[in-house]
Amino acid sequence: MSELQEFNQAAEDVKNLSSTPADSDLLELYGLYKQANVGDCNTEKPGFLDFKGKSKWEAWNKLKGTSQADARTAYITKVKSLIASLGLKS
Repeated sequence: MSELQEFNQAAEDVKNLSSTPADSDLLELYGLYKQANVGDCNTEKPGFLDFKGKSKWEAWNKLKGTSQADARTAYITKVKSLIASLGLKS
């Protein structure tokens, strides 16, 4: 399986975790996913009162400079660790 296929499979597996990961894990996954698919953050930081949007933007922006291949690898690793700890729905 190629890295891209493995990445796409991990993205599907995340939807089938037996329980919702912690917010910090979700933000890490979001940032890695965006970095892997888009590259460096290319949007303006959301306003002060948009807490969710700002958190997601910060999770993505802190990965600036990370290659898309490295972000895919880190995403796959993170998903595997979540599957190991939370399991998948049957």
